[in-house]
Amino acid sequence: MCRSHCGACCIAPSINSPIPGMPNGKPAGVRCIQLNNENSCIIFGQPERPDFCASLQPSEEMCGDEAIGQSREYAMTWLGELEVLTRPL
Repeated sequence: MCRSHCGACCIAPSINSPIPGMPNGKPAGVRCIQLNNENSCIIFGQPERPDFCASLQPSEEMCGDEAIGQSREYAMTWLGELEVLTRPL
């Protein structure tokens, strides 16, 4: 279900733990430094990948359904809305 060349899950959410090259994590909406030009994670499967990232599992809810026209933009919007809804008060 992970959409090829998407990278929405590496851009839309904030990450509060260190990432190689981003010692303070990253704010929501900022492209992760570990995302390559093809929008794939350079450290996928590596021990230095943050637990938050490893816990994300592609799903129709998160990534959309290309068969019914839901695009990468859908994924960015959905994840952005989830970020707002789960932000600490």
